[in-house]
Amino acid sequence: MRSLTHVLAVPYPAQGHVIPMMEFAKKLVHHGCKVTFANTDFIHRRVTNAMSSKEEDDGNDDNCGNKLKMVSIPDGLEHGDDRLNLEKLMGSMQRVMPRKLEELIRKAKNDENRRFTCVVAEGGTGWALEVAKRMEIKTVSFCPVSASTAAVACSIPKLIEDGIIDGNDGSILKKQIFNISPTMPVISTSAFAWACFDDMMTRKSLFKLTSKSNEFVEKFADFKICNSANELEPAAFSLLPELLPVGPLLASSKLGNQGGNFWAKDSECLSWLDQQPARSVIYVAFGSFTAFNQTQFQELALGLELTNKPFLWVARPGITFKETDEGDYPQGYKERIGCRGKIIST
Repeated sequence: MRSLTHVLAVPYPAQGHVIPMMEFAKKLVHHGCKVTFANTDFIHRRVTNAMSSKEEDDGNDDNCGNKLKMVSIPDGLEHGDDRLNLEKLMGSMQRVMPRKLEELIRKAKNDENRRFTCVVAEGGTGWALEVAKRMEIKTVSFCPVSASTAAVACSIPKLIEDGIIDGNDGSILKKQIFNISPTMPVISTSAFAWACFDDMMTRKSLFKLTSKSNEFVEKFADFKICNSANELEPAAFSLLPELLPVGPLLASSKLGNQGGNFWAKDSECLSWLDQQPARSVIYVAFGSFTAFNQTQFQELALGLELTNKPFLWVARPGITFKETDEGDYPQGYKERIGCRGKIIST
């Protein structure tokens, strides 16, 4: 009997990357593939800790049976190390994880039912594509964000050549609004992903990660796919014809198993939501790497208050570079918003 196609999925260790790739993994399973989903040890613990005991018993597979398996690889950092330090995290991952991934692939190589036939990885984990290519395994690069964001990343060499950004750290040399292509909407240089951080070290690290990701994908990806649809971004996909749309990959809306969540579900907000008019609630949530300074955090809080609309705000620990507490909110904030706003501290 012919063995199933076995895909090894390697997401970047951040919430907004793990969930879309998990959704893609489930699609592959539903189309007859087996998938081994490899998080870092740290993220694997977060995901499994966030799961209910029933989900753990079910394998967190959303009816995928035994065709979706979750494993982990060390990222090289210690338990108490700061994983929001991108420079430190990137260096450690690049130093440790390729060798560990190769060990995982080699262990499965001699078993026809476990042998990997394809590796799916992001640009941020592009070293996995390099390892797979070296081991003669098919490779697919997965872009979890929009095709337009991918187009900006691919334009970095041109942005450097035109003197718009500094090639060493991505600093904006010319603040302006421009088109990547005549058919795409105009964008501002201030909207570049790496330019949205206050901390210069974080900006430089993210710029280096983006640039290195491009190199990995161009050198080692047999196919390139994106979490978007041609109907949503026709101009971006025209600019990048090799990028295949496979999205949008949306997390299941049902209350059951979704997979990949870093924090446990909070069901207390459901009764509050049921009391709000349909389509009236503003939902606010940011990724696991997003962090605000005190001023930004308070401006966001006051902005939500000034909308005079009901809102559900997921304020995770660490969003202001420390554990969120009452002192982070404007004075009297929670009393003023009353029942109109619901804040979930994950």
